[in-house]
Amino acid sequence: MEETPIEGRFAEGRRRAIIENVRPAVDGGRFAVKRIVGESVLITADAFADGHDALRCQLLLRAPGAAGWHRQEMHHLGNDAWRTECSLHEVGRYEFAIEAWVDPFQSWLQDLRKRIEAGQQVAIDLQIGAIQIAEAVQRAVGDDLRHLRAWHAALVGPGAVRKLQGSGFDDLGELMAGYPDLQHATRSEVHAILADPPRAQFSSWYELFPRSTSPEPSRHGTFRDVIARLPYVASMGFDVLYLPPIHPIGAAFRKGKDNSDTAEPGEPGSPWAIGAADGGHTAIHKELGTIDDFRALVKAAQELGIDLALDIAFQCSPDHPYAQEHPSWFKARPDGTIQYAENPPKKYQDIYPFDFSSHDWRGLWRELKRVVEYWCEQGVRIFRVDNPHTKPFAFWEWMITEVKRQFPETIFLSEAFTRPKVMYRLAKLGFSQSYTYFSWRNQKKELIEYFSELSDPDRQNYFRPNLWPNTPDILPEHLQIGGPAAFKARLVLAATLGANYGIYGPAFERMEHRPAKAGSEEYLHSEKYELRHWNLDSPDSLRDFISAVNRTRREQRALQADRNLVFHDTDNEHLLCYSKRSDDHSSRVLVVVNLNYHAEQHGFIALNGPGLGINVNRDFQLRDMLSGESFTWSQPRNYVELDPHAGKSAHVFVVTPR
Repeated sequence: MEETPIEGRFAEGRRRAIIENVRPAVDGGRFAVKRIVGESVLITADAFADGHDALRCQLLLRAPGAAGWHRQEMHHLGNDAWRTECSLHEVGRYEFAIEAWVDPFQSWLQDLRKRIEAGQQVAIDLQIGAIQIAEAVQRAVGDDLRHLRAWHAALVGPGAVRKLQGSGFDDLGELMAGYPDLQHATRSEVHAILADPPRAQFSSWYELFPRSTSPEPSRHGTFRDVIARLPYVASMGFDVLYLPPIHPIGAAFRKGKDNSDTAEPGEPGSPWAIGAADGGHTAIHKELGTIDDFRALVKAAQELGIDLALDIAFQCSPDHPYAQEHPSWFKARPDGTIQYAENPPKKYQDIYPFDFSSHDWRGLWRELKRVVEYWCEQGVRIFRVDNPHTKPFAFWEWMITEVKRQFPETIFLSEAFTRPKVMYRLAKLGFSQSYTYFSWRNQKKELIEYFSELSDPDRQNYFRPNLWPNTPDILPEHLQIGGPAAFKARLVLAATLGANYGIYGPAFERMEHRPAKAGSEEYLHSEKYELRHWNLDSPDSLRDFISAVNRTRREQRALQADRNLVFHDTDNEHLLCYSKRSDDHSSRVLVVVNLNYHAEQHGFIALNGPGLGINVNRDFQLRDMLSGESFTWSQPRNYVELDPHAGKSAHVFVVTPR
């Protein structure tokens, strides 16, 4: 039988260290782990070797843009487990690897100590150590070089054992540890950590249509009108203002009011039917203003602590310049016409999807990347991406990586209501935040199951949920029939179950609940197809309630991350109770929500003390941030009641132990 060549993974048989189970990792290191700049990251691995020789393990960390590795010793925890922590000081992509090796000198040193303690002759052993020190001298620099030379002289001279005793073993071991021989070291695969800006982890989004911001009911809104609306948005505590597409809207096959197939003269059409004679994805709808007006909006928002988010919808109206300049980017039907968008039985004749299988797919990719980079150059750093699950995964991984290479602080929100594995894959590819199934999770059991899934620590390495009670496309049935209690409860759930959440307003605070027809989740008189005028000063607005919830989010660190979510048992199926706490236990929030929007509910809560982070058998105080009421509890089992008819749909308690 022919001998297997000693090559490939056997090529360096002197690499004895084994490295396994490097954490954190997404799919074994295939995708980057997500963290926030300023965070400390725990790195762990299993590392071991044959025999009883001393093993050493280091973390190799490369900061964004750095050429070389920073080395950091890992601590042995026993049972071949190793750990260390590193801090992320810059926004961008970090790389790390684990390096482990059998250290001949440390092995020699630990054996020598035992021999000396046993009273054995060690003359030959001292010579072996001296040889190793002489080799390290070739690698040493500065004062260490001088100290190593002195140790070498000591080991080959008289009194070596006496010098080693006491602190000598430790001093020499520490000195030699700085100059290891790594020629037979084992190195793990390189893993990545994406250090995102804080807004990627904690944000409160407010969506509005600029064209509906005019104070005059009959006039098309402008960017200047949006600037005037900013104090209203800021007063409710939102820090991201999201605008649907702001580009020219096509006239061909334009949709009319309530999504009718024919638009009447003067009807504005859908902003997602992008492109006209005035331009496409890098142009601005002329009735909104100019690029200078847009830049002024970005600046005015930033002065109020608000980041502007733009919609990225990679699709075209039939009038888009791309349709004439690059017909190969679209799919042609046998009759020569371009295939419009469909989701049978729905038809979107006013929209052409791109054909990512085009022979000029590279040109298409480059152009779409250029679109995003253009808006980054205008000051935008947050993008909500429309229907990313209908475009190739490879495109998103490439495009997001390339954009973040130049603009590392960019945040991408995935608007993908699709199969779970597809949503998770998009998150792994680089999307900073993701829409979820929250809109359709209403009952206690399904809420607990879904958010327990999202709270899985491994999933949190790549998936950041962004929860929306409503969107221009989604008016859930519970908001249609649940009245103010439903709006309040769903807002509290979204804002406290998730660190990232958003609302489509002013439809939400004005409690818009009329569907286009029975059984539909579409709005009657949807802003997607017509201008709307909103009375922001209506006395029944939820503005003050929303402000109280967002104020609590800003004040309580427990609500600023998706970690440490714990559900607490209740004896009423309509009462959902859960808590969140900060990692340092300085902030604890306990939430109780009445999921029955039409009747008072009461019952007992059985608190999980360790999950809440306090001793629940001693006095602790609770302050309801919605009502201002305060309570003192002193046991795990406690009574609550919530009456939506009295305006109480939820408790948001800040918990303080005495």
